Amino acid sequence: MGRIDARFRVAAWLVIAQGVVMEMGAPLALPVFLVTGLDQKDVGEHFRFALPYLQNNLYLLMIMSGIFGSLRVLGGIGILRDRLWGLGITLVMCVVTLVLMVFMLPAGIADGLLSGGALVLIAFAWFGSRPISARAYAEP
Repeated sequence: MGRIDARFRVAAWLVIAQGVVMEMGAPLALPVFLVTGLDQKDVGEHFRFALPYLQNNLYLLMIMSGIFGSLRVLGGIGILRDRLWGLGITLVMCVVTLVLMVFMLPAGIADGLLSGGALVLIAFAWFGSRPISARAYAEP
């Protein structure tokens, strides 16, 4: 097993940090909210989202956040272990996050910065400085 490019490592740590800090906090708070009997509407007063649908289904959003966070951490660990499946999971999570970030405002801005940064680093590491012109890949 060779040494992986530093850009892959940084991208992996970005998605792991995003998964742990941004995504895993919500499902960890969910049992506390349920045990204390807090209503979604009461919790929603402190956590605002741009779409009323997300605001009205905050507990389901917290569960979804846990799934996203778990997949991010899993993908990041896979990259750090130099596994192609980790790269695949991370790429899918980055692209999905960039598509959904507009619906998750204001938290979506931080999601977009972390996932977008990881995606750019992965692209730089994977494709390098190779040209895209057809002549560069033509058989001699």
